[in-house]
Amino acid sequence: MALSIKKNDEVVVIAGRDKGTKGRVLVVNRETGRVIVEGVNRVKRHTKPNQKNQQGGIIEKELPIAISNVMLFDSKAGKPSRVRMGKNKDGNKVRVTVKTGTVLDS
Repeated sequence: MALSIKKNDEVVVIAGRDKGTKGRVLVVNRETGRVIVEGVNRVKRHTKPNQKNQQGGIIEKELPIAISNVMLFDSKAGKPSRVRMGKNKDGNKVRVTVKTGTVLDS
């Protein structure tokens, strides 16, 4: 499965509870087709004290969302944009935004 979104990309949520929110991709799971975006789909978990968290209590964390619900943010256009594959001068495959033609991979 070829994915147009990679780790550390700036994306905009286009569907769901956090629609319109912009954030950075932290994790991409290719098998399930889900991504974890910084500051999106935050939930509170009530945890018992354990080795990792001596205190316990309420912890806020991000949960994965479907990759189809996010779109790459084109900084040149200031809007979300679709991504297509193109070739650079060396003949290598690169990701290119459809709106402005900005090359994402250098």
